[in-house]
Amino acid sequence: MEVLYSSTRGGSAQVSASEAILKGLSEDGGLFVPTRIPKLDIPMEKLAKMSYQETAYEVMSRFLTDFTEEELKSCIAKAYDSKFDTEEIAPLVKADGAYYLELFHGATIAFKDMALSILPHLMTTSAKKNHVENEIVILTATSGDTGKAAMAGFADVPGTRIIVFYPKDGVSPVQEKQMVTQKGENTSVVAIRGNFDDAQTGVKKMFNDRELAAELKEKGFQFSSANSINIGRLVPQIVYYVYAYASLVRNGELADGEPMNIVVPTGNFGNILAAYYAKLMGLPVAKLICASNENKVLFDFFRTGAYDRNREFVLTSSPSMDILISSNLERLIYRLADNDADRNRELMEQLSGTGRYEISEDMKEKLSDFYGNYADEEETAQEIRRLYEDTGYVIDTHTAVASAVYCKYKAETSDGTKTVIASTASPFKFSRSVLHAIDKKYDALDDFAQIDELARIANVKIPNAIEEIRTAQVRHNTVADVSEMKDTVKKILGLQ
Repeated sequence: MEVLYSSTRGGSAQVSASEAILKGLSEDGGLFVPTRIPKLDIPMEKLAKMSYQETAYEVMSRFLTDFTEEELKSCIAKAYDSKFDTEEIAPLVKADGAYYLELFHGATIAFKDMALSILPHLMTTSAKKNHVENEIVILTATSGDTGKAAMAGFADVPGTRIIVFYPKDGVSPVQEKQMVTQKGENTSVVAIRGNFDDAQTGVKKMFNDRELAAELKEKGFQFSSANSINIGRLVPQIVYYVYAYASLVRNGELADGEPMNIVVPTGNFGNILAAYYAKLMGLPVAKLICASNENKVLFDFFRTGAYDRNREFVLTSSPSMDILISSNLERLIYRLADNDADRNRELMEQLSGTGRYEISEDMKEKLSDFYGNYADEEETAQEIRRLYEDTGYVIDTHTAVASAVYCKYKAETSDGTKTVIASTASPFKFSRSVLHAIDKKYDALDDFAQIDELARIANVKIPNAIEEIRTAQVRHNTVADVSEMKDTVKKILGLQ
């Protein structure tokens, strides 16, 4: 049965999955959502015997119904191959009673690889299916990881260009080095003087700029997005939660049908939304635990029902979560409003106008699937140190936020449900912060000496993604003000 996609703001007709992937964002500024959530109608006994690639096909084929079996299997085979450094793609590591789902074994050592390895293939397949002849320009804002993962995915993919904006002083040294050394004739990186929300707002403005769209079309270009606002990013993320559950059943850690909790370090809300969609498909998920850092806009929302971005923006050691406008939350709000696009649009207009909205009591009641909490900088560092000293297992700063929040959740609820923690980045990506948390004596070492020391104490091989940037040449050095983003894009595309 076909699954179509409609806008959360109701201003556009229903489209197929391939059309939604190509557009990225609806013309009315809304996000594409499936008109129904398909059921995971395959026995867990069967799923438990499947590889990651086979699981991906079973989950994604339920959502991307206008892709043929051959097309989808081809996309999956190209995405989940030897660029991942473990055969399992998303292994689980048990530590201190929880299961850490390692989502960082791809080319750029962050969870974004899980979806951005397949998005270019979904997009180019979608372009062929819809007879698109324009060159697709991927326009993306990043808080650190999406940019590199998207560029790695789209580098030298025919018929595409990619332009990434990141906050100049809002990413880790390794994240920045990964981006500015990216190869590929079709890749461009722009540092902006501002924060992630500024970059994201600037990108959204360009998507909604009709005059710019017409100018691009005339020159043979059209925009699309690699951010998690693109449904082609969200659907592949559902896969790893299904795979994690099936793996626990296969390993005898869970009985078929036994519920599990999922903890996700959350910024833009896409990763935890994918877990929520897995639950709606029928995966036995009990509680979705939303972990925030000191930019705790989501924690406040889950506690009060009020979303308020009017607050100080804090730069933390978990920069991929330094976000005050969680774009994907709109998809949840739309569902809480019983898919009422008018009601959702009104709230989103309040957010863009006053920076704040509050959901109604009947919507608040539907948030019972979620638990929200946050960890401050000291708590994050303490959790890295505690887990390392107790178990020898080393986690990055984002995973530490999730792990610390899970400790708070257990203390608050005494819930003994088996729990999966989304481990979203390799500790090597944030080695300075990780080593500082373990022992301040490492502070004096330079970045790459710290990486070597981290490999030694964690007894883990340094990932290729890090080794590659030791001597890599800087290829991108454009810096722009937020107000110059549109002109910068036009310059890159040769329109001025």
